[in-house]
Amino acid sequence: MTTHEHPRAGLRVVGGGLPLLQVDNVSLEYRTPDRVVRATHRVSFDVHAADRFVLLGPSGCGKSTLLKAVAGFVPPAEGEIRLDGQRVRAPGPDRIVVFQEFDQLPPWKTVRQNVMFPLQRARGLSRAEASDTAMHFLDKVGLAGFADAYPHTLSGGMKQRVAIARALAMRPKVLLMDEPFAALDALTRRRMQEELLALWEDASFTLLFVTHSIEEALVVGSRILLLSPHPGRVRAELNSHQFSLASQGSAEFQHAAQRIHRTLFEEPEQAAPAATPQSRRATHTH
Repeated sequence: MTTHEHPRAGLRVVGGGLPLLQVDNVSLEYRTPDRVVRATHRVSFDVHAADRFVLLGPSGCGKSTLLKAVAGFVPPAEGEIRLDGQRVRAPGPDRIVVFQEFDQLPPWKTVRQNVMFPLQRARGLSRAEASDTAMHFLDKVGLAGFADAYPHTLSGGMKQRVAIARALAMRPKVLLMDEPFAALDALTRRRMQEELLALWEDASFTLLFVTHSIEEALVVGSRILLLSPHPGRVRAELNSHQFSLASQGSAEFQHAAQRIHRTLFEEPEQAAPAATPQSRRATHTH
């Protein structure tokens, strides 16, 4: 078993075992009318089964673009993304995305139908099987009583819970969440974080989660990758499984948040050297 420590972050990464998801020296680019812009530069990290892995960084660091690349929507300009050892080349039902926007549910379908639809189309379940599965996961997110409601009658938090139920019902290898709670008010956001962690405790799925909130990253994540401002490069990777919603007011939590802030926003010439791709290959421990 090996450990790697970033001198500024002050938190260890511990490892052993084979990764489920590998992002290997991935650079991502997008075109503007005038030029090609590099969003990330040679980013490497591993995600293990049952990880709650968070991509954390300031706006414009390419974290959402990285998530889309893992989903198969954006091809790398260089490097490779592998899931279970197979190169990711296109979207697939083994990677389901929950976006920030509330309007990701077709408004003409009921809550139950929204969850059933991909089960029938992508998984080939019968109508009865899809309905049973949909109700199981709607119950998990506390919305079984709203199965026949339409999305326009739901609050923003409820719509996100339907989107999470729909994603989990597909039983993806990796659940991808792109700042899913950013547009919610503070109380609803905290409740959604609680519910997400409770779902993870129940189902132990693998999560790749994007946020720009240091506090949310510490609460939601078991491991966190820190990305520098544009273009996104790896600043550090650290363990955060010791934190929870209950520890937010603790001195240890605040100290970790301050250290992460300094690591993210220090000037490049002052920053500690980034880990090599080999040293960034952190592995999972329970």
